[in-house]
Amino acid sequence: MLSHFHLPITDPTLIFSIVLAIILFAPLLLNKIKIPHIIGLILAGMFIGPNGIGLVLSDRSFEIFGKVGLIYLMFLASLELNVNDFRQNQSKGIVFGLTTFSFQMLLGTFAGFYILHYPILKSVLLASMFASHTLITYPLLYRYGITRQRAVIVTVAGTIITDLFALLVLAGVVSIHKGEMSEWFWIKLGGSFTLYVVGVIFFYPRIVKYFFKKYNDNILQYIFILSLVFLSAWIAEVIGLEGIIGAFLAGIVLNRYIPKISPLMNRIEFVGNALFIPYFLIGVGMRIDLGVLFKGVDSLIVVATMTVLAIFGKWFSAYITQKIFRMGKYEGLMIFGLSNSHAAATLAVVLVGYNVGIFDINVMNGAIILILVSCTVSSFVTERAAKALAKEHVQESKTVIDQRQERILIPLSNPSTVGNLVNLALLMKDPRRKSRLVALTVVSKDNNEKALSNGNKLLDMASQVASSADTYVKKILRIDMNVSSGILHTIKEKEITEVIVGLHRRANIVDTFFGTMTDNVLDGTNKMLTIAKCTTPVNMFTRIVVAVPDKAEMETGFRLWVDRLSNMTRQIGCRIIFYSTPNTLKSIKSLIRRYNIRAEFELMEDWDEFLSLTKVVIPDDLFVIIAARKSSNSYHPDFDKLPVFLSRYFADNNIALIYPAQFGHEEHEVMQEAEAPSILSNLAK
Repeated sequence: MLSHFHLPITDPTLIFSIVLAIILFAPLLLNKIKIPHIIGLILAGMFIGPNGIGLVLSDRSFEIFGKVGLIYLMFLASLELNVNDFRQNQSKGIVFGLTTFSFQMLLGTFAGFYILHYPILKSVLLASMFASHTLITYPLLYRYGITRQRAVIVTVAGTIITDLFALLVLAGVVSIHKGEMSEWFWIKLGGSFTLYVVGVIFFYPRIVKYFFKKYNDNILQYIFILSLVFLSAWIAEVIGLEGIIGAFLAGIVLNRYIPKISPLMNRIEFVGNALFIPYFLIGVGMRIDLGVLFKGVDSLIVVATMTVLAIFGKWFSAYITQKIFRMGKYEGLMIFGLSNSHAAATLAVVLVGYNVGIFDINVMNGAIILILVSCTVSSFVTERAAKALAKEHVQESKTVIDQRQERILIPLSNPSTVGNLVNLALLMKDPRRKSRLVALTVVSKDNNEKALSNGNKLLDMASQVASSADTYVKKILRIDMNVSSGILHTIKEKEITEVIVGLHRRANIVDTFFGTMTDNVLDGTNKMLTIAKCTTPVNMFTRIVVAVPDKAEMETGFRLWVDRLSNMTRQIGCRIIFYSTPNTLKSIKSLIRRYNIRAEFELMEDWDEFLSLTKVVIPDDLFVIIAARKSSNSYHPDFDKLPVFLSRYFADNNIALIYPAQFGHEEHEVMQEAEAPSILSNLAK
């Protein structure tokens, strides 16, 4: 057996096993000595690579997986952006991007021309290496839950600016070096880039909507999304840019259709963080050769100049951005930490420059050491800033979040509605606290073993949907006299805070909302009740249109339903439009500010104007009606006509009817044997 073992290892199975072992043990070992695991992966790559002990070579597999990992990294960064946050901070990101690019270009060109005595063309290309950066340390932010922090968004936006401009400088310098520079070159590049961006923005949303509506399988959706991302990256390379630009653009466009808390997002994050991105980091380490430090004085001067000035330039740019926008100390550190690491774009520039004869071996060696030092500094700085910002975030959250655990009950009876109901609960729950989802199926005492088996299948379906989004669901199969009695008993016994039930899309809405069963549940509990019918996947809602009655702000559950709808809006990234009276809209505005979502407010002077919303609500909207129990302040007599209006004018729309929580009597048992099981089961649908 040992006779078949020789260095370097070429067996694909053994190479992959070694890589997996590094991905597993590097974080475990280095966390004990307070070294960021990202540095561990890079150091491990240095150790096993051709410039280390030569255990494995930097072959085609590392090139492929490394490139995939980098594209995946930029795609994840764009998915993590909240579109509304990005819009609000894009000006800051542009300022930072232009600041760091301009300053580094000036600093690098000066250093190359006056310190290293390079020709002006070589100095400009050297400066473009200083200006670019790679979000190597971005995965650290997942552990601290601050991927949507302002400084992070600013840095990500700035990354696109700097890398895009750096690659344009590369294209221009190489074209001049080859004698191919002309007006036609820039016209061709600008025209193809414009067509590419417009094409992705126009076609991708339409393709995704069609596919997601037709296919609900999570694996198919995952493969489909990755196909679009890598297609976008490839087209970007074809027109003369880097694939990371295409991946980021695709992520920004697809962000809208991939909620942060969803099975699809969980799969995307898991595969990237567990395999592709670590593979990329190990590949970066395999390119580093510390031996260049001992190849003469000239090499040391180049290495020292490149490393010191590149890091200083990034720090200074982050400091200027911090002061301009009056950011905190740790926000400035976060910008510096994220933007300081040089890897992908730097490698692209130095390899192209070396291959065409602009750079010599000293610049190549200097770039390799710059990658090592900048990534090391970035890891420690980002870790420090992330800890501080995460601590601040937790302290802020404690001032606005009720620390009591929320428990959301989801009664189930129809297999076709399970996925949308669970996903709706995932979107509505507060992502900042540990929410418990409780899935319930109620089986009548008179039902047989088949009913029990079907109930267990429904619970398993709910558990599978939630677990794929990394959320635990408590499953309850209850044998009771009837459905409403089972729901009310569970609310009381499990201390449920709210209930989400669904309507079968083919059910008659009048039959569903009227009857003894609905009255029993509403009279038997003062908890918030949401009754939903979704004809399209919940992540495909274009807008959320909310009809709110006058004096809704006087209800006990006012804050809760505003919170739920705001959470959903933020997760999906869509707009929410409230229709109500002036005083009620004013109260909603005061609560909605802290969620940082795209909200609009339209006057609806009286509930008699409800039917005018037929001209507003479109098929892909979620139409939310805030109803009220008869004893409440916001109750309106026309609520009795809601089932007729909904069945006649909104039969094909996505609908959610919310009965807010109220102060009142404790939940009481309602067990009327005279209730027909067929009628009672409609609510659970």
